[in-house]
Amino acid sequence: MSERVIPLVDQRLRALAATVPALPIAATGLLSDSLGRPLSDLRISVTDRCNFRCNYCMPKEVFNKDYAYLPHSELLNFEEITRLAKVFVAHGVRKIRLTGGEPLLRKNLEILIDQLANIQTPDGTPLDLTLTTNGSLLARKAKSLKDAGLNRVTVSLDGLDDAVFRAMNDVDFPVADVLDGIAAAKDAGLGLDANGQLTGLKVNMVVKRTTNVDQILPMARHFRGSGITLRFIEYMDVGATNGWCMDDVLPSAEVIQHIQQEFPLVALEASAPGETAQRWGYANANGVFDPALGEVGVISSVTQAFCRDCNRARLSTEGKLYLCLFATQGYDLRSLMRGSQASDADIASAIGHIWHKRDDRYSELRASMPADSSPNSSSTARRVEMSYIGG
Repeated sequence: MSERVIPLVDQRLRALAATVPALPIAATGLLSDSLGRPLSDLRISVTDRCNFRCNYCMPKEVFNKDYAYLPHSELLNFEEITRLAKVFVAHGVRKIRLTGGEPLLRKNLEILIDQLANIQTPDGTPLDLTLTTNGSLLARKAKSLKDAGLNRVTVSLDGLDDAVFRAMNDVDFPVADVLDGIAAAKDAGLGLDANGQLTGLKVNMVVKRTTNVDQILPMARHFRGSGITLRFIEYMDVGATNGWCMDDVLPSAEVIQHIQQEFPLVALEASAPGETAQRWGYANANGVFDPALGEVGVISSVTQAFCRDCNRARLSTEGKLYLCLFATQGYDLRSLMRGSQASDADIASAIGHIWHKRDDRYSELRASMPADSSPNSSSTARRVEMSYIGG
């Protein structure tokens, strides 16, 4: 068997300048891009480190003991993150998701969560503050995260079979510890809505045809009726290190077929504009959605692109703004704060200028091209790694 060659281009060394335009762009909360898509969702990576080595995200062949992570001085500090978050909120952002790497590895993260939770939106609407984690540290941190102001949490879990899960995380981490973390999050009240109902606690499973398809039904059985929403994500071609191949993708339609072998499902309406997941509810004996049984979601970014509704921006751990999960370069916002001493109005104007020009629609382009090609196939235009800007 030949060894897999992993081309690696360090996007941390690549950046586009974030410039303040001559004609100011005020933050009115109505910012839209060249395709009319609003900016309402910001994902903030707080670290490029992770304690798992999942082969679809941070394979050991690249992220080994010799891999050079960003030095702490390069990372945005909590005050810088909060300052940028306030500007994004003024532009219309209502949801902030903290990601990584593994965000719970960032020391004193609760301080940042407290700062973000105190941001006021212009119309007084509460900010939806959430976090995605692999769950390895969640059991010990769930209560402090909730106390700091975190609203919701999404846990990545790619199977219930311990051998399968240990093989996928590639650090021999047991599935039982992740389940303990999910239970702790539930006990802490993460995901409770204003009526005290558990609606915001989610589990994400990346499905890879050659690895964990046999875990679809066990996962559905486990979380059905628990109040926790299980979502299945198609294996994506993010970055250049995961050896992505279309043959490894199990289309979401087939995931639903797997579940319906045992549990009847009914299609549900999207919960919000720009929602990435298609919702399916478990049906009762009469074929009607039963909220007590819960729901599942499928995220079909490979087979059913949702670029036309994408309202998300991504901020890397050292302050680069990325307009797409599949981008090749980001815009350096940190330099505006540390170098030019730009005002908040200047930063808002720069972000507005960048978003106005946005025309990214990678997944739609991929779907329209031959199977052996890619919108970013050039060796000089490698897509950013998911571990660097979060999923």
